[in-house]
Amino acid sequence: MQYYLDLARRLEDEGAHIIAIKDMAGLLKPYAADLLITELRKVISAPIHLHTHDTSSIQPATYLKAIEAGVDVIDVAIASMSGLTSQPNFNSIVAMMKGQEREHPVNLESLNAFSAYWEAVRRYYYPFESELRAGTADVYEHEIPGGQYSNLRPQARGLGLEDQFELIKKNYKAANELFGDIVKVTPSSKVVGDLAMFMTANGLTKEDILKRGQSLAFPDSVKSLMRGDLGQIEGGFPLDIQKIVLKDEKPYTERPEAHLTPIDFEKEMEVLKINSVRI
Repeated sequence: MQYYLDLARRLEDEGAHIIAIKDMAGLLKPYAADLLITELRKVISAPIHLHTHDTSSIQPATYLKAIEAGVDVIDVAIASMSGLTSQPNFNSIVAMMKGQEREHPVNLESLNAFSAYWEAVRRYYYPFESELRAGTADVYEHEIPGGQYSNLRPQARGLGLEDQFELIKKNYKAANELFGDIVKVTPSSKVVGDLAMFMTANGLTKEDILKRGQSLAFPDSVKSLMRGDLGQIEGGFPLDIQKIVLKDEKPYTERPEAHLTPIDFEKEMEVLKINSVRI
């Protein structure tokens, strides 16, 4: 909790106009949301925006507790495009909020009409769906973000690993633990997935990575993460896995762009103007 409160304060001090809680996997449970929003409200004055996915199928309850605790904004999806790896159901939340002191009236009949239209459109995109049939509490174990979950099975299929999808999910959890339980959002979540696929394709366990990693050729994305190309995590990456992945290469000790030549924005603006005229 202290980490989140300190981070929110730092963001507001640096000039952020709004604080967003981006819960990509839908891990924020109802009573945790109540506690988090309540405590954030004590230390920041900026509006709080909560974004979550409904993979577990309990996130509308998370939204209700967050609303009661004073959250300012929630993200939803029209009914026919909602649920599971998408956001919670807009139409149902509008109905749920009727009579609640913080109700924001929305024309439910109109919403339902829009939902019927998009339900017909959605059928054309069926091949690209996550193939989940119901909410799953597995998400609290593997922590795969909703957007990535939708892509993971087609990715596994393309690599000939679809029949090992359950193992891929277990390896995703193991890969995340190896990296230090990192924040998993694009592009970091993809790197966790890349390592999970690598482990599955090569029959590797978490213990194999730690014991035999010096002889393994890891995916470029994994090396990039451990090098620091995507930034640094609070407290740094675990030193053992960083050494195993990078071998003799040294990771960045500062922000990844610190070694780049500063940009002369006035000069680049003139170049942009010239090129714009030519176009």
